Amino acid sequence: MSVPDYQSLMLPFLKILADGQVHSLGEIKDCLAKALKLTEEELKGLLPSGRQRTFDNRVGWARTYMKKALLLENTERAKYRITPPGTGSLGDGTSYD
Repeated sequence: MSVPDYQSLMLPFLKILADGQVHSLGEIKDCLAKALKLTEEELKGLLPSGRQRTFDNRVGWARTYMKKALLLENTERAKYRITPPGTGSLGDGTSYD
């Protein structure tokens, strides 16, 4: 599997936050990589510019758009929590661990 586009990362990202607790961005990325069964090679792959990892870029865009949609909030630098609208968008409320 290759690194999914940012839209495909949104629901798994929210499911990681489904417990309502504050999670660090590093923890979220680790959980996403594990849930998506990404290889080390896929995680280390760079954008065509060669300046940023594709996975980090796509997680960043997913986070940005979900923050703008008020589905998650920053509690402090690089720490996030799901919001009530975010919880409502989960469907079954399943979380990834």
